[in-house]
Amino acid sequence: MVDFQMAEHYSVDSLRRIMELLRAPGGCPWDRAQTHQSIRANMLEEAYEAVDAIDHMDMDNLKEELGDVLLQVVFHACMAQEAGRFTFDDVVDGICKKLVYRHPHVFGAAEAGDAEGALSAWDAQKRREKGQKTNADALDSVARALPALTRASKLQGKAAKAGFDWTDVSPALDKLSEELEELKAAVREGSNMEEELGDLLFAAVKVGRFVQVDGERALQGACEKFIRRFRRVEALAEGPLERMDVPALEALWQKAKEEEA
Repeated sequence: MVDFQMAEHYSVDSLRRIMELLRAPGGCPWDRAQTHQSIRANMLEEAYEAVDAIDHMDMDNLKEELGDVLLQVVFHACMAQEAGRFTFDDVVDGICKKLVYRHPHVFGAAEAGDAEGALSAWDAQKRREKGQKTNADALDSVARALPALTRASKLQGKAAKAGFDWTDVSPALDKLSEELEELKAAVREGSNMEEELGDLLFAAVKVGRFVQVDGERALQGACEKFIRRFRRVEALAEGPLERMDVPALEALWQKAKEEEA
């Protein structure tokens, strides 16, 4: 039994103490075995679950999922402290300093009359802080671990701030059509298909930015629609789908689609 006092209400300090006990000799074998790399996926999973709670406006679940995200922060900070790298307090100190530095319109003499001005001030301070001397440096700083559609949108947004963009959606739509034709050619030739598919998706994100549709959200919506229609196809089918031919399946899909109209 570890030396820990149960409480009716716990604080951040309590969470840090619990994590230290779990990692200490005599603690939890699983927690003691983890590394930054081994729980990397957990950080992403918990963040996505928190976002899912936000999307569903489920505040009770959001409270729980934010706790899971906080646990990941404390877990990584605890491991870093054990290795003599940094502490949880260093993490807090760093984000506080960043917030003050990147809000000169609040904590300094700069001015920002609206949300767009505030964001511009943030970006300018960030570039100075990170030593980003060129626009390409700013693009290179976008995290490669982001979902690809989100990363593409961020890259395009930073390029647009440098003036590297069209003025309306028409050229973006033309580019999308061009990339589709190049993908068709690549499929016919049986070469370069991955690159051309990537170019098509990148061009689709560009169109989305012009019409103010987030590519990641749009694709998630398409996934949900696919599940919903597939479920209806199964309900309409007379027997297992595996025993049906493609034309029959396509007919059921079209019927499911028409029912939604």
